[in-house]
Amino acid sequence: MNVAVTGSSGFIGSHLLPKLKKEGHTVTEISRTRNLDITNWEKVKDLKPCEIIVHLAAKTFVPDSFNNPAEFYKTNYIATLHSLELARKWNARVIYMSSYFYGPPQYLPVDEKHILNPHNPYAQSKMQSEQLCGAYFRDFGIQCISFRLFNIYGKGQTGYFLIPEILEKIKNGGTVTLADPRPKRDFIHVNDAVNAIILATNKLNIGFEVFNLGTGVATSVEELVSIIYDRSPIKFKVKFTNKYRKGEILESIACIDKIRNNLNWNPKIDIKKGIEYLF
Repeated sequence: MNVAVTGSSGFIGSHLLPKLKKEGHTVTEISRTRNLDITNWEKVKDLKPCEIIVHLAAKTFVPDSFNNPAEFYKTNYIATLHSLELARKWNARVIYMSSYFYGPPQYLPVDEKHILNPHNPYAQSKMQSEQLCGAYFRDFGIQCISFRLFNIYGKGQTGYFLIPEILEKIKNGGTVTLADPRPKRDFIHVNDAVNAIILATNKLNIGFEVFNLGTGVATSVEELVSIIYDRSPIKFKVKFTNKYRKGEILESIACIDKIRNNLNWNPKIDIKKGIEYLF
């Protein structure tokens, strides 16, 4: 099939493209690095039609969403709107990489029926974009799978995300200083996320469906540091300041029953193996 990937040069996109090509798909890369900005309709409106659009492009770093909320709302919503407009024009299916926007869990593990309670501008922008996907299915029959992604990690991830931040501090030597050791997160390796996307490309007549994308296992910051320490060739010291972030979610775990039952997907890389792959 012909598959268009927005954000193709990003973290997930760089892992996804080789897998799609290995599966025999022809890939159209939509990325600013290729002068194809999905938020600029004039740049993308005349692209060759594709049967599937994998929409990954987004601004993602949560702290920045508080500093520049307008840019997050505009970029993430318009990018999704234009992806859906291309899908409407091409009669294509959409695979949308959504996010965690359940807020502090009322129960664990969190399933897709949990109340939605976005607690930052980034999460709000992703929820609104997912709702737009639902509206395009309702009004135009655009079929869409939306993955509510928990905490992704893997080789090539950059920026101020927890795992690459720890690894960068280790490389620079000295003591690794972190804040709160308590929060527990459901970490999913990028290869498992990519495998879910590959399975979704083969799913026909699904309508509009949302799936949690996690592992069903939570790891605390303290446990994560211990796992990294045991596998790192560079030994390091760790200091926790015990600075607690206001409104911090202390634990999140994905219920993945729905994606198991509907896409026959299971995570294959646990956190220990995933951290080994980083060294």
